[in-house]
Amino acid sequence: MLTSTDRIAILLHEGTQSSKGKTGISLLRYSDLEIVAVIDQTCAGQSLLALTGINREVPIAASLSEALAHHPTVLAIGIAPSGGALPSAWLQEIQQAVAAGLSIVNGLHTPMADEPQLQALLQPQQWIWDVRQEPQGLTVGSGQARSLPCLRVLTVGTDMSVGKMSTSLELHKASLNRGWRSRFIATGQTGLMLGHDGIPLDAVRIDFASGAVEQVMMRYGFDYDVLHIEGQGSLVNPASTATLPLMRGSQPTHLILVHRAYQTHIQNFNHVAIPSLPKVVQLYETVASAGGSICAC
Repeated sequence: MLTSTDRIAILLHEGTQSSKGKTGISLLRYSDLEIVAVIDQTCAGQSLLALTGINREVPIAASLSEALAHHPTVLAIGIAPSGGALPSAWLQEIQQAVAAGLSIVNGLHTPMADEPQLQALLQPQQWIWDVRQEPQGLTVGSGQARSLPCLRVLTVGTDMSVGKMSTSLELHKASLNRGWRSRFIATGQTGLMLGHDGIPLDAVRIDFASGAVEQVMMRYGFDYDVLHIEGQGSLVNPASTATLPLMRGSQPTHLILVHRAYQTHIQNFNHVAIPSLPKVVQLYETVASAGGSICAC
């Protein structure tokens, strides 16, 4: 949906310096599109570089009204509040954006394209892209990605939000620099918003999740030397369900374990200790091989 002519404002209230803003931060770090404003009332007027270390000249506005002075064409929702619901004040800013002529990129679980209040404001040239939509024509997985000739490098983690997508993107960049035919496979809303093909895995019904991953593998596996598959979740996190179908569907040849230095327990579940890294490596290797992978790991 996004094009090279779009000018992006990122809704990032309370997310510039917290994990709830990882979508917006990733857009700032990796998107090739022009980002003209960040909207965060808690950091308005401050330096993006000083706050995040991202060397990008983007002003931080306190509100959508202030951001409009930078002439955006699209508002991207870069935050994921606890529970997935936006506060009413932030929803009003989205309505204000649509009324001002902006299109919307929505990476939240709650769809907006069919919201009557927003539909009534849309003009013919505007659109609302609900990124988390299940692809059509899915089937169950069959393990056939195992037969592909390419390398399939999957990032796995000791927890959620430890940098699996960033690791895959950096490995993809390094592969391209080596002259390899490399492709990054998005499995979450952020990777899709960055313009990569893939699936929003957490929007896919569980019975078809490994089949959805497999479908993307088969689409690209014969045309590339290496597929870098964006990891999701963690086998160690009790709230996570995404890692297993990723492993089943991609049939990885290599696993990259991503860990936040010095973290000893699962975030938000302090009663769950992260096993020693050798034990986590053994866990992932065992699960991968049990699912049919011939994994060099």
